[in-house]
Amino acid sequence: MVDLKKEVKLSDLKPKRKPKKTESNVGSSSSAQRKPRKQEFVGLKVGASQLAAAQVSNDNGARLVRVARQPLEPGLVVGGEVRDIPGLAAALDEFFTSNKLPRKNVRVGIGTNRVGVRALEVSGITDEKQLGNAVAFRAHEALAIPMDQAVLDYHLLGTSVTEAGDTTHRVVLAAAYREPIDHFVAAFQAADIELAGIDVEAFALLRAVAPSNGAPADGERAAIVAVAIGYDRSTLAISDGEICDFTRVLEWGGSKLDVALSRELGLGQDEAEEFKRSIDLRGDAIAEEADPRLTKGREAVKRELVNLARELIASLQFYQHQPGALAIGEILVTGGTTRMPGLVEELETLVRARVRVADPLVAVTADEPGIAARDDLASLAVAIGLGVEV
Repeated sequence: MVDLKKEVKLSDLKPKRKPKKTESNVGSSSSAQRKPRKQEFVGLKVGASQLAAAQVSNDNGARLVRVARQPLEPGLVVGGEVRDIPGLAAALDEFFTSNKLPRKNVRVGIGTNRVGVRALEVSGITDEKQLGNAVAFRAHEALAIPMDQAVLDYHLLGTSVTEAGDTTHRVVLAAAYREPIDHFVAAFQAADIELAGIDVEAFALLRAVAPSNGAPADGERAAIVAVAIGYDRSTLAISDGEICDFTRVLEWGGSKLDVALSRELGLGQDEAEEFKRSIDLRGDAIAEEADPRLTKGREAVKRELVNLARELIASLQFYQHQPGALAIGEILVTGGTTRMPGLVEELETLVRARVRVADPLVAVTADEPGIAARDDLASLAVAIGLGVEV
């Protein structure tokens, strides 16, 4: 079973700063006040089709030391959950060995709809231990996960005192079903890899592509939306600029385009995946005249992208019906699928909001010029965020 304190770490977007000594800031827990020791982590994204790793040194700012990617055999991980523990362990062992990655201080992300994230306010508690108990009690009300099957963690964002002397703590709570986490832990233990923590993929995504910069100078706040398009699913995260307000896993991934092309053009799966790389959604009259299949393929991809847009719009509408929701500022997209020419422009038209490709290096400095020059960095965004300490 998972030891909550050792194996699960909730990392939100807000750096753990020592609270200012003012009348409205009192008595944060000692763990929140203690300055964390910066160290080196290997962030690891375990997807349905690949393993992606980022080795990040967090002394004197976040430095990206090394990145690595490797295909993963289909069926080992499905929908963000481990289906074959020995198979994944063998793949992890080979991946870490062949890429000479450290086997300690590894952080892996989880991203399924069996993970819940909520921001809560807890009043009337002054003792740190009592706060933990109160958060666990509130979790039962806030998240639809049976507590006997759940792993919980929380992070204290801040503490305030009203004029009447009432103390209120603001926390971010994360809860996940225990069984999927146990499966990840078992695979890493079998591969002799030491986990420093298990984090929520949405948090890592935001740390990588939308790090907190504090309140905007003009005082106008807007929600930042980040979407990592994966192979079989996509991670959606919404930030108010400092913390993750909302997260959801969309049951849509880049493999949907392969299926659409296979159906439209009668291609095998591998052929469809290869053909997808030649499509330009902006249209290329010369190329399409030379190969009429490109026209049919482009239209098939556009029809399939409507389904992604619908899921995005539905999720954004759900978010904006929540108390305290902000207007949507922009949508940052990442993932290998975003390399398709014209995809971002097509999504922007469908969603009717500003969409742009995220910069996965915005929160880090690449140690080697070759890293920044890689054309697959979009597939490494979540791994990079997992390696960044806050």
